[in-house]
Amino acid sequence: MAKLIKTLLVANRGEIAKRIFKTCKKEGIKTIAIYSSADTNSNYVQEADISIFLKGENPIQCHLDSSQIIKIAKKFGADAIHPGYGFLSENASFAKKCNDENIIFIGPDPDSIELMGDKDNARRLVKELGIPLLPGYENSKEKDTKLLGEAKKIGFPVLLKASAGGGGKGMRTVFKEREFLNSLNEVRMEAKNVFGDDRIIIEKYVESGRHIEVQILGDTSGNIFHLFERECTIQRRYQKIIEETPSKILDDKLRKQMVDCAIQIGKKLGYKSLGTVEFIYDNKTKNFFFLEVNTRIQVEHPVTEEITGIDLVDLQLKIAQGEKINLNQDDIVSKGYAIEARLYAENPASNFLPTSGKIHKLKFPNVKGIRIDSDLKNGDLVNIYFDPMLAKIIAYDTNRVKAINKLNYALSQTVILGPNTNIELLQNILSSSSFLRGEYDTNFIFENKKITEFKKNKSTIENISIAASLYRWSRRNKKKKILKHLPSGWRNNFYSLQAENFYFNSNHINCSYKIVNGDFIFSINKSNYNVSIIRARGNVIHAEINGVFKKFHIREIDKSIYVHSVDFGNTKLEVADRYPIDEKEKEESAYISPMPSLVVDVFVKKGDVIKKNQPLIVLSSMKMENTLYSNEDGEIEFINVVKGENIQGGHVLLKVKK
Repeated sequence: MAKLIKTLLVANRGEIAKRIFKTCKKEGIKTIAIYSSADTNSNYVQEADISIFLKGENPIQCHLDSSQIIKIAKKFGADAIHPGYGFLSENASFAKKCNDENIIFIGPDPDSIELMGDKDNARRLVKELGIPLLPGYENSKEKDTKLLGEAKKIGFPVLLKASAGGGGKGMRTVFKEREFLNSLNEVRMEAKNVFGDDRIIIEKYVESGRHIEVQILGDTSGNIFHLFERECTIQRRYQKIIEETPSKILDDKLRKQMVDCAIQIGKKLGYKSLGTVEFIYDNKTKNFFFLEVNTRIQVEHPVTEEITGIDLVDLQLKIAQGEKINLNQDDIVSKGYAIEARLYAENPASNFLPTSGKIHKLKFPNVKGIRIDSDLKNGDLVNIYFDPMLAKIIAYDTNRVKAINKLNYALSQTVILGPNTNIELLQNILSSSSFLRGEYDTNFIFENKKITEFKKNKSTIENISIAASLYRWSRRNKKKKILKHLPSGWRNNFYSLQAENFYFNSNHINCSYKIVNGDFIFSINKSNYNVSIIRARGNVIHAEINGVFKKFHIREIDKSIYVHSVDFGNTKLEVADRYPIDEKEKEESAYISPMPSLVVDVFVKKGDVIKKNQPLIVLSSMKMENTLYSNEDGEIEFINVVKGENIQGGHVLLKVKK
């Protein structure tokens, strides 16, 4: 029997660390947090009983420093380490080091982690069990020409996957033969950089698929249970953004077939702890195929907790302590429906480019049946080092339609002023008729381009501009020290108008207004609005616009005004310069960083002659790597970055001389 856990170190950060602490406190277990320079002011750091600073310059590398983490655990008397997800959670070497130091690793044994972490070996094991597998090729040590030949045998399109990969990293879909070799090199490079292993596998790509995963649980007595499925089909960049359970596509027969396969794999492994067996369901053939096993707790575990009423972290801790799990499969019952949306700092309209910056205002709704898993608070800085997920918003209700409506409502009530987020995208998905019918696949977002279009209509922009104008007027009015009896903007000439000028994207908005008997008359683009301020308190404006009452949360930071309302969502306006200066002519052939990033690699040097579409620089931001390619033939005139450098958005990377 394993020893009793009295003190637990969480080798992770953010919302998952906070989630694990919640169960530990319920069980009377002392908690230890570890944090880097990027998380000094994070909530999870404050909530732990003890918080220890990680030495090192790079925050990501700090959380991957297994030796330092184990030293901290030993020094402060941790009986166990919970890795959460990501970082070291599926690192067999780390699990073994914990065991060697007599520290309980909260997860399966190192052998299971190693076997399932290698997609080559996982495929071979599943093949032995007779479980359906996609056509594929595992021997990536072969020459490129050989791998191309194997891809042709499988038939395009194919999917290239890092053998040691996970979390949507190290994956490319190749639709045509001529794209194969370039994609192969890109996947190898990303796999090497992210996982330290450039081996890849080739699989047949399912063009219309559903991503279904089964939650399994193994105890120390050799029992394997399932806790039903989760559907994770709605994705971008091979990463999930909406998860739901039960899956609308599964009937009782198909569900039993999938969970039986998952349990079979668990028994073969002698699995102990939580795990997830992932499948792809082919909409065309109506068949399902094994994908992989994740030997950790999943990001989306809350939806399973909601429908079963079972604390999954608590089960992990009990199994790790050698406790008998007093469950039978029949005791695990699915009730109701749960759906989770991942709130990301990103711009869906710009190919889901991550965004960063300060959170100026944050307010999650308090609604029955809504669960918020987040470590975010007002004033937090969304940095470039970690995954851009800000929160998980989970809705539970008696059926799918009710839960979706509840989640959509919660998203509309979420105030987050600062970096761009995917809230509007999530709302568009949840409101889509095909999603509501359950008729979608993994290409849903990219086949429905309108979902990523967030064009606000004329009336919306004008209402937001009115709110911003009222906010600025109210702030000025409160600061007056003389002639307080006169309204701000009072003029001797009755017909004189005040004006505010904003930009929304590239569109100029002129808000002209006058005050008559304490109310406002606005004129915007030939539209007139009668407006009254009902209440102006701090950063909240209550106003009546053409007879309709509206509430706005507003922040003004430098020349940016952030506005939220239930009707219009979260919107950013730019205050136009009162005396605009002509924009400096942009340097021709200069390559500029689109956002704060880490320079992963530089492939060229000053004086190099380059060709169009040649890779130049690899940038990483929020765990997303982007390769910068040349858009012209020419010669490198200068390079303004070095490998390992952290740069800001707008930084000139290099210049090409034609």
